[in-house]
Amino acid sequence: MSKLYSSRTELKKNRTLDADSFNRLLAWLDCGVNSEGQKYLEIRKRLVTYFYRKNCSAPDDLADETLNRVARRIQEEGFTKDEKPERYCYIVARFVFMESLREGQRVRSLQHELARQGSSSTHSETDDGREKMLACMQQCIQQLGAAKRELILGYYTGEQRQKVENRKRLASSLKVTTNGLSIRACRIRDELESCVRKCMRMK
Repeated sequence: MSKLYSSRTELKKNRTLDADSFNRLLAWLDCGVNSEGQKYLEIRKRLVTYFYRKNCSAPDDLADETLNRVARRIQEEGFTKDEKPERYCYIVARFVFMESLREGQRVRSLQHELARQGSSSTHSETDDGREKMLACMQQCIQQLGAAKRELILGYYTGEQRQKVENRKRLASSLKVTTNGLSIRACRIRDELESCVRKCMRMK
């Protein structure tokens, strides 16, 4: 049971589930037979393996996100007895995986932009160096606040004309000029560069 309590604590820290939502998830996964949380741990382990085999960088986090989404769906809409827990969890996991791919593409786009800026302290030509930089970039992006994270990733999403249009839409949604958006992005980029440099020195 200690593993179950640990998982419950992690979910609470994530602040996406309350105790009632988590208990509903456990009951649904058990299909009416109390497994004392073992079914939850079993499915979570399978999801971690699923994301690991997909070469995801954070399989544990993606497994938790999958189960959190399932729990929210149960809380908001409820499920019928005909829905098989394992099957539905894997359906949600596929959506989470696809979203992680898109997020990875945005991070790599930002990584490329930082390298293009010519910062020698964050640019590396070796495969190992690029992998370390990408890991540091992902870590530093996650440390940003949600608003900053969405702004900087959105700012560098797309190629050429698409990027220009994306920036116009982003500026409009934030109610700032494109010049004002550029200034905000520059400040966040400087913050990221500093974080990445520090991270690279520690690896």
